[in-house]
Amino acid sequence: MGNLLDIKGVKHAYATASGPLPVLDGLDLSVPEGGFAAVVGPSGCGKSTLTRLVAGLMMPDEGEVWLHGERVKGPRPTVGMAFQNPVLLEWRSILQNVMLPLEIVPTKMSKKDQEERARSLLTLVGLDGFENKRPSELSGGMRQRASLCRAIVHKPDVLVLDEPFGALDAFTREDLWQTMHKVKEEEPFTGVLITHDLRESLFLADQVIVLSGRPARTQYVMDVHLTGKRDIEQLYTPESADALNVLRQQIRIAQGRDTEVAQ
Repeated sequence: MGNLLDIKGVKHAYATASGPLPVLDGLDLSVPEGGFAAVVGPSGCGKSTLTRLVAGLMMPDEGEVWLHGERVKGPRPTVGMAFQNPVLLEWRSILQNVMLPLEIVPTKMSKKDQEERARSLLTLVGLDGFENKRPSELSGGMRQRASLCRAIVHKPDVLVLDEPFGALDAFTREDLWQTMHKVKEEEPFTGVLITHDLRESLFLADQVIVLSGRPARTQYVMDVHLTGKRDIEQLYTPESADALNVLRQQIRIAQGRDTEVAQ
């Protein structure tokens, strides 16, 4: 099975009053179809810029982004996105919020089928019975579950997650990690997760990609030792502790706090 996502030699800089601010410098990154990659790195290294490039919301100054063998040249309806802020519309019910992409992305589903799909996803993430609630009536974790449903309701090929659990408390975050595994099992997709949480990257991903400091390049790639269904307790094994220590060291290198050369 080939790569669904290929990022080749991407360079990008933002225009500022004092001149160009380089954020990505020759970035290379690949995610196989059905894979789940987590991207970590120092704050401000360009991780969120990467998400916009994958979605086709912006074009790189140099290099190429490819999805399904096609070069990305504009917004892609086959990309689903979820962010740290769920950005649910208060004047719409939770069910209506989840169905929103189906009003934007062309679909052959009937209105009845669209609603049934949205309801089934809400049931999958534990929001059965909350379809007619407003966003303000739900907790932060519940709103993030609804946001996840909205991101995949149109059956995207790739799901981009930009720190979706970063604002949640530790217990809610771990609960949602397990929900993510359940969703991916029932609704297969290729995932790209942007996160600052190394435990999260290890628990959710098949591969962890560490970016260097700005301007970012691919500094280190780790194949995650965990496979199949996962349990939180697996994060407390000696093997997981070793993997987390390697990732922490790579982050220190990326931050310039460790003189050891990245491998």
